[in-house]
Formats: sequence, C-alpha cells, structure tokens
Amino acid sequence: MTFNSNADVSGSGAKRRGPGGGAIAGGVGGLGAIAVILLQIFTGADFSSLLGGLGGGSTQAGPETEITECQTGADANARVDCRLAGGSKSINTYWASEVQDYREPQLIIVDGSTPTSCGTASNATGPFYCPPEETVYIDPTFFDVLEQQFGDEAGPLAQLYVLAHEYGHHIQQITGIFDRYPSNGTGPYSNGVRSELQADCFAGAWVAGAAQQKDENGVPYLQPPTDAQIDDALAAAAAVGDDHIQAQSGRVNPESWTHGSSEQRKRWFTEGLQGTWRACDTFSVGKDL
Repeated sequence: MTFNSNADVSGSGAKRRGPGGGAIAGGVGGLGAIAVILLQIFTGADFSSLLGGLGGGSTQAGPETEITECQTGADANARVDCRLAGGSKSINTYWASEVQDYREPQLIIVDGSTPTSCGTASNATGPFYCPPEETVYIDPTFFDVLEQQFGDEAGPLAQLYVLAHEYGHHIQQITGIFDRYPSNGTGPYSNGVRSELQADCFAGAWVAGAAQQKDENGVPYLQPPTDAQIDDALAAAAAVGDDHIQAQSGRVNPESWTHGSSEQRKRWFTEGLQGTWRACDTFSVGKDL
C-alpha cells in the first residue's frame, strides 16, 4: 500500500533494538535454523538445503532506542522501517475503534538479532508476536530472505500484511482467544493453524479499512490498495503456507502443519478483506477450514 506523503506517522512508539554481547549460533538464511529443525522433527524429511550460512546471535539485548526519524508518509514510502512504524499507527488506530479497551503492543524493529522471552528474534526466525511481552518483533531484512528463498518480492502491502498478521495475534491475546483455544499440537485442524488463519483474516480486515484510518490532522495514513498490491499480499500469504514450505523438500505432511496451507492462508486473508474481522471465526469452522 502507498502512504499519503503528507500523513503524520511520527510518534509511533516503535523502537529499534540490536544484538548485545554473548554470541550464540543462529541461522541467517531461508526459514531459519529453528524453523528448519522443527520441520525435520515433525516430518522426518531433510530440509537442510534450505538453510543458509550460520551467523552470530546474542544472549543479551542490545541498546533500545525509539524510532524518531520517521515523520511523514513520504518517509514510510521510502524506508521499510518507517513503513512498519507508520503501518503500526494505522493498525493501532483501526483496532482501537474495533476493540473496547484496546491496548497497543510494543513494536520492536530488530537490527540483526535480539533475545526475547519467546526466543531469539532475527530475519531467520521471521517476524513474531511474543504474548508474555505483548510485543511484535520484526527484522526488515526478513523480506529479502523471503524473496531469496521463494522468488516472491515482498512489496509494500505484503510487508504490511505480515505486520498486521502479527498484530492479529495481539488481538487474540488481549481478547482471550488464546486462552479459550490453547495449543493442542500440530495438524491441519489444530488450534495453532486456526489461530494463524484467523490472524491472516484479521490482517485482511485491516487492509479493507486501512484507507479510512486518519492521523491527528484528519489525513488518511494510506491510500486504498490497488489490485496489484492485493495480489502481492496474497502471493506473500501463499509463500508462507505450510504446504509450499514443505514442498521445497519434496514431501508435504499436513499432520505437521502449524500455519495452514497456501490456499487456506489466501482464503482467510480474502475473507477479512471482503468482510469484517468479526467474520474471522476460524475456530467454529469444521473441516471446511
């Protein structure tokens, strides 16, 4: 999506954090060492070819600074970190109007890697939401990894879809959805898959209403998405489908799925895009998921 150049995206509260001292091994390519190891455990297949080189990580958090250089929509159009920071303002504005007593999560832009209470955050582990901290972690270079591994360039809307998906997990946290539907293992109908598809749907609902979210001066943060931008977001959803990822090894095992198939991820993003977030009840759907 394209930001209106005169939109005020300052004061997002987003912070930047890099690695501290105490190096540990961590994957820096493809799906990330952790994700690949889990896939091998669940499927028995060899995913080692998807790993890039190993790089350094950190057991200690580095300095954390607030992102203050992102002031306008023009900045958000020019820089990925500003796009994420500006996107968080639109997403927070949307959810504040939809969910009573909404509280904003913290957004941390990761520079390299950083430890969290939910594990190491880096471009290898990919963006994630950490419930105990109510924090979204995202390394912008993850989008380069996505392109390198799957050949899909993650354009502006695809990047914001990923961000909005993680904010969808925050909605699940603060509204009690995670408590009502705790993890029950893997598989195509597991609570884990249903929660991921619901977050996709929540992201689609935000995209549908994004152009109506305005800054303090009444200027919309974003322009309405184009068809090409929506197609780009759908391609990103498909690229991170469990079946698409597993197909890289030549073996697809639905019983090990944690996020849903490419078709499911596209379907539920579209469900939110065409309706409202209240239509995103993936937990009441049977095997038509």
